[in-house]
Amino acid sequence: MSEAPPAGHEDTWRLVADNAGAWDLAGEIPRPLLTDLGARGLLCAEVGKQYGGLGLASLDSGRLTAHTGSLCSSLRSVMTSQGMAAWTVQRLGDRAQRAAFLPQLTGGRLAAVAFSEPQAGSDLGAMETRLRVEGDTAVVDGVKSWITAAAYADFVVVIARTRDGAAAVVVPADAEGVRIERVAHPMGCRAAGHAQVRLEGVRLPAANVLGGTGLSLPFLVTTALAYGRMSVAWGCVGILRALLAAAGEHARSRRQFGRPIGEHQLVAGMLADVYAAERAATAVCRQASECWESGSPDLVTATVLAKHVGATQAVRASALAVQVMASAGAEDGHVVARAYRDAKLMEIIEGSSEICRLELARHVLASGGPLARGEAR
Repeated sequence: MSEAPPAGHEDTWRLVADNAGAWDLAGEIPRPLLTDLGARGLLCAEVGKQYGGLGLASLDSGRLTAHTGSLCSSLRSVMTSQGMAAWTVQRLGDRAQRAAFLPQLTGGRLAAVAFSEPQAGSDLGAMETRLRVEGDTAVVDGVKSWITAAAYADFVVVIARTRDGAAAVVVPADAEGVRIERVAHPMGCRAAGHAQVRLEGVRLPAANVLGGTGLSLPFLVTTALAYGRMSVAWGCVGILRALLAAAGEHARSRRQFGRPIGEHQLVAGMLADVYAAERAATAVCRQASECWESGSPDLVTATVLAKHVGATQAVRASALAVQVMASAGAEDGHVVARAYRDAKLMEIIEGSSEICRLELARHVLASGGPLARGEAR
């Protein structure tokens, strides 16, 4: 019905499964646990072994992400943020920067990536955060909003405008001029450490600027979002697997009108739809991971498709699972209740479902679709 979880760290996963509901209610994951997971390389599993990481390929990393997402979407969100930070350093940083920052990300230090602003969400071209370099010093000013994992972060990879383009800069959370303000009551992924990040005249070594100051803003956004979308997509597979397990067990054990409710056709139909959603999301995520590993030119489209299918199917399936379980799944902190709230945020982050649809439509208009490319024969 669903794939087996990755081997290893069984005690950790049991701890997560046993406490995810309580973390959701409290709005916080214990920092020592996050630090421990980070030090074991589990929060950014694709970082190479030369930097202390696990060096997992995209598909294996996806399986790990899905399993984490099936237990706790808040923890998976922290994993996504850590992975995005590491990916951005790997893609944009020079050798010295990779050697300086990546071992910290695999050694227990926590990170977030800051894109969105009060007036720059889907329209990141409206970004107002500025970075300027004065000799050996970089200065950052701006406000970033709803930054996942920022409340836990030791440093934040901030995307900012520069005089001649854009840049990504590594900002220590304890630097003078940095204020991190936790979002008080997020609807979903409540323990993921969403926060506003205020940067007022923050002065840093120019060596913290990754790849220079004249980069293209669309290139910067696409670089980090590609990893984030892949991670969110696999996380949605995890949500779907959790929904399937909970709703299936309830439908087998709950009896109404003299038989298990799963034997009533309308309930059975809902279970079938959740199962189909999980299988479809898994398939597109596998395809995207294969494109990632092969360096396929279809990588961007495959990643957008995986994120779109995973998020939209998780939203629909979570509503079905709540309907199947009724009051049994409606208690705050229950895996199905959490999934119902968490899944909706997945339609918004790392490119909303509307943005994903626009990108997919542009791909069809530009390429003519699979028939025109000779893919469907």
